[in-house]
Amino acid sequence: MEAEQDGKKQKSGKSQTLVSRISELLRQEIASTKFVPGDRLPSEADLGKRFEVSRTVVREAIAILRSDGLVEARKGAGVFVLDPRNARQNHPFSDLSPDRISEVIELLEMRSAFEIRSAGLAAARRSSAQLENILKAHAVVGEAMAADEWPYEADFQFHYEIAVATQNKRFPQFLAMIRPGIIPRKDLTGALDRRKIHPNPHLHREHAIILQAIVDGDAEAAESAMKTHLEGALSRYRNMLRESLSLDISA
Repeated sequence: MEAEQDGKKQKSGKSQTLVSRISELLRQEIASTKFVPGDRLPSEADLGKRFEVSRTVVREAIAILRSDGLVEARKGAGVFVLDPRNARQNHPFSDLSPDRISEVIELLEMRSAFEIRSAGLAAARRSSAQLENILKAHAVVGEAMAADEWPYEADFQFHYEIAVATQNKRFPQFLAMIRPGIIPRKDLTGALDRRKIHPNPHLHREHAIILQAIVDGDAEAAESAMKTHLEGALSRYRNMLRESLSLDISA
């Protein structure tokens, strides 16, 4: 029985990171010039066979590359590789520095504007399959924290699955677009170069409250829980910024 449960956990963890893993592999192949500017990527079906995943997973992975300016879709022709040297220049969030606490705060303020609504729409519109994906993502966050591991990928995936469950494709597209700066690094530089950050110890419990509201189909409760979750994160980072500024003044 334990072996079966462990197998389920491993499968759950794997499923939650497939999109980011495949997008990263394709990103590396573009960087290594396996695919050069102007090349057409293999079809969704061919990539699905190669990576042994569904076309939906491939589509979301490519959406991340599109949001990063690495590929573009041409109607009726396929997806083509762009010059990676221009990617960050053309990216609307190209100046994000996820290792600077002030920019983490800026991004959290912006996320609040759309993720609170995202939670409410997910509660009202989610399908059974999408609810299952949110549940799996939640489980992976818990497994990572129980193992004392940094849960940044699982945390992102939880929020991403909620965005997908809005039934509005712009929500997950936007989340994918800001993904490079959405989760700060373990070591912050700049004003906080003497400090390290740690995962929110209440992360899994806060996610559980959001999840329960979505399960119940309670849009108002889901929005309230997401607001509490994100405002708590904002409060923690603002406190860290104030502490760092005090250290700089007294230094």
